[in-house]
Amino acid sequence: MYKKRIVFWSACAGMLLFGICLITLGSVATHLREKLQLDEISAGTLFSILPLGILTGSLFFGPIADKYGYKILLSVCCVFMFAGFEGIAFAPSTSILKIFIFLFGIGGGAINGSTNSLVADLSDKDKGADLSLLGVSFGIGALGMPLISGILDKFYGFEAILSFVGFMTLGTGFIFLLIKFPPPKQAQGFPLTQGIKLIKDKVLLLIALFLFFQSGFEGIINNWTTTYLISQHSIQQSYALFGLSSFVAGMIIMRILNGSVLRSVSVKKILVSSFLMILIGLTILKAANSFGLSLMGLGLLGAGLASGFPVMLGFTANRYPEISGTAFSLVLSIALLGNTLVNFGMGIVAQNFGNQHLITFAFAETVIMMAISVLVLNSIKYRK
Repeated sequence: MYKKRIVFWSACAGMLLFGICLITLGSVATHLREKLQLDEISAGTLFSILPLGILTGSLFFGPIADKYGYKILLSVCCVFMFAGFEGIAFAPSTSILKIFIFLFGIGGGAINGSTNSLVADLSDKDKGADLSLLGVSFGIGALGMPLISGILDKFYGFEAILSFVGFMTLGTGFIFLLIKFPPPKQAQGFPLTQGIKLIKDKVLLLIALFLFFQSGFEGIINNWTTTYLISQHSIQQSYALFGLSSFVAGMIIMRILNGSVLRSVSVKKILVSSFLMILIGLTILKAANSFGLSLMGLGLLGAGLASGFPVMLGFTANRYPEISGTAFSLVLSIALLGNTLVNFGMGIVAQNFGNQHLITFAFAETVIMMAISVLVLNSIKYRK
């Protein structure tokens, strides 16, 4: 028999690694440009490979997890990420670096999906609350990597820092091998063929569509906020980065609250309060005439966006408990496409009309997400 608490904390360790994975390339981009003498086009190509790898990992983790379980999958993910960390640190050329970044993305995407699916399988009820707590680990990893790099960069080269984190990841993979995980849910057949029916499920597609816009929303805030604050509010770049940290911190705090003191609050109330926080946060950010107000707006924005993924993934797990991994693969892959396409759309808007329309773009996303959430709740006949 496996111990739920140990398995849950192992999933949190995996999600922490994904948070580190997602932020690592951006954290060392300047070093890589100098080391490999990259121009803007080459650097942009590298950044596009990571999402492709994450999407690949997200597509394939589900059927593998449902068929073979989580132990070997999580361990192999750590090996892929280890290879990525070491490759990014020591690759002698851009062509070799691309291979390691792709492996890095595959491991990160698969570990993100499998840890979410694992926690959903562990939860008998309050799946959204438990998934919120899991999401805290992602935030800690995403915030912690730049902080640790900034401190250690004064004493060690970026290669040594990445190499150390890589070996820490490999060690985590060995620990996964020692832990007893839940048995495979589809040991007698491969769930991919069974999972084909998922694309015909209108409710699941509505959930995926919500996450399409949710992921895109998070993406435009992560990628465009710094530029927006600098150009529209004349905030220095160093302070603008603090604004982005405020967004992530708001998300972390809200997920802690959702997973603890707000655990018994109904999902409908959680979603209503989330959209209110998003609308208030965007309004403050639009009208802000000081750095303090900008921080407040971004913090509320992060808090408002904190519940989207846990709630919708909880609905997904409840709807398909026997092939939850495959179902997660579908919705997370569509969410990642949303991140890419919505960011591309924001880029077109910024180029033609200016980045001051970031808030207008975000308001439009909010309205769309509100409408989809109503359709999802009505479709699953959620009454609480």
